[in-house]
Amino acid sequence: MNDLFENVSATSADYSAKDIEVLEGLEPVRQRPGMYIGGTDERALHHLAAEVLDNSMDEAVAGHASRIEIELNEDGSLSISDNGRGIPIDPHPKYKDKSALEVILTTLHSGGKFKDGAYATSGGLHGVGVSVVNALSAWLQVEVARDRALFQQSYARGKATSKLDNKGAVSNRRGTKITFLPDDEIFPKTDFKPSRLYKLARSKAYLYKGVEIRWKCPESMIAKDDDTPTQATMHFPGGLRDYLSEALKDKTMVVEEPFAGAAAFPGGAGQLEWAIGWPAYGDGFANYYCNTVPTPQGGTHESGFRAALLKGVKAYGEMTGNKKTKNITGDDIIGTAGTMLSVFIRDPQFQGQTKDKLSTPEAARLVEAVVRDHFDHWLTEAPDRAEVLLRSILERTDERLKRREEREVKRKTAVGRGRLRLPGKLTDCSQQDMDGTEIFIVEGDSAGGSAKQARNRKTQAVLPIRGKILNVASAATNKINANSEISDLNLALGCGMRDKYDGSALRYERVIIMTDADVDGAHIATLLMTFFFKEMPQLVKDGHLYLAQPPLYRIAQGGKVLYARDDDHKDELMETEFTGKGKIEISRFKGLGEMPAAQLKETTMTPANRTLLRIDLPTDSNEAAKTANLLEDLMGKNPEKRFNFIRDNAEFVREKIDI
Repeated sequence: MNDLFENVSATSADYSAKDIEVLEGLEPVRQRPGMYIGGTDERALHHLAAEVLDNSMDEAVAGHASRIEIELNEDGSLSISDNGRGIPIDPHPKYKDKSALEVILTTLHSGGKFKDGAYATSGGLHGVGVSVVNALSAWLQVEVARDRALFQQSYARGKATSKLDNKGAVSNRRGTKITFLPDDEIFPKTDFKPSRLYKLARSKAYLYKGVEIRWKCPESMIAKDDDTPTQATMHFPGGLRDYLSEALKDKTMVVEEPFAGAAAFPGGAGQLEWAIGWPAYGDGFANYYCNTVPTPQGGTHESGFRAALLKGVKAYGEMTGNKKTKNITGDDIIGTAGTMLSVFIRDPQFQGQTKDKLSTPEAARLVEAVVRDHFDHWLTEAPDRAEVLLRSILERTDERLKRREEREVKRKTAVGRGRLRLPGKLTDCSQQDMDGTEIFIVEGDSAGGSAKQARNRKTQAVLPIRGKILNVASAATNKINANSEISDLNLALGCGMRDKYDGSALRYERVIIMTDADVDGAHIATLLMTFFFKEMPQLVKDGHLYLAQPPLYRIAQGGKVLYARDDDHKDELMETEFTGKGKIEISRFKGLGEMPAAQLKETTMTPANRTLLRIDLPTDSNEAAKTANLLEDLMGKNPEKRFNFIRDNAEFVREKIDI
């Protein structure tokens, strides 16, 4: 026993200041690329291109550039140039031994977009974009044509490899050109897809009428079944209206004239452009942008746009005496439409560095006010057109209400007459209608007890499962059917499995996997996601499956309490939110069952506060096949495939493992 204490003491003594690693410059980016570009997959790789292109677009939107050139080179590198002002090359006042150019390329949170004046609106506001690209590139070369002279500098993995070199006078060139090659030490695959880059460039040209974008790519890099051109010049003076017309040209429209326009926000707060058309049949699409940056998850500008259309349609219905319009929702108006919305605002706030969702509260009010005024005029100036559109919207409203009524009757009948046998561990919600209801799948009775106390009894159901459910990817069908946990899950959802799946019989709008924020919890969540992928794929495709994001830590100082989802988030909060004096208390949750019900409710189950991750499946057939193959490799019967995957990808693992 004494030997044991001596070993513990020695280990503690060996842990000192020398063991604390301080990452300098751009090393944090290389250590944790996921924090800056969302991962190291194909999407993250192309995010590098978007970051550089956003800087050139900012120059164009600010009125300093009229042309941008994008060229995919034979060696796999990418060149993006503009004819803007050029990045400043004079010595930086804070770092006198470095040019402003080198500071921008080697320092996080540096750039000309923090202070007012340099840019009214911009897409790259965090000051990390081009420096992150530099950090994650095997090499990068920048050329700046400024003040009738050409300057050049080279970098490798975030560090300058040459001095800023004056290459001499130039009279017919200005702006910035950046050429970079993604680092194969960071990305498993470093091949840019021409089709993806071309689509990105084309969308930027639509988003700003004043810019011409030139595209170039070697023919050898374009696949035979890919219709991406080798060269193209893109300039669309009609903006989003042009995009919408192109996207819907083969569709039969409810009304021929789209609702499209552009306007400035009051008080010089920015501007917006929109275009929406209503196809008579088929699915629509929705593309939202802020400062030319795509926001695929929408956000506050989307909310404002929806509110303007909804209030406008209801007001028109009230004016014409149509009482049915009171039942219309935003989805009835936008759900099957082709929608384009682009806003330019000062100092936008995004969720995450990849900027997938706009969170600026003021954007909702600004967009709603401007669009509502124009939409009211659009409806009233052509009553015949407005009546046709209103009838089409009301048809979708009637269909939605009919489906809801059918589900409600089916649910009441099944439960009321005892035809539906529900599992004994299920604590069901009281609301009969599916809309707005959700079921939380939790691990163990302890977590189930906390969740039952924390839930909203009207809309939230809880189903505890015991331990790690069967891995359906490596189990025979008869074993799956005989498994009690899977049987309970199937009965609770009510929609059936495999070829018997019936989406209209699903008893809840959202199915939420809620497991502990540790490795065991992640394993259970993976097994459950595998179950849904294999046995109820349509449920996932229809957008019903979600992952809850419970916190791992509670941090308190005085009356201030915040929650951290993982170690990195905890460290970030400690640096940014708890900088004052006073004792800081950090408590780590052992699991959902150990979390007080009030805290579980506040952090994970109340819709107003929580974060949910929706599980999606790729719509592209090639990507869907890749997903299926990856799942089979990781979860299937063949252990050799798992071993090969781990061997091939172990070098990319940089996260700490919670054991």
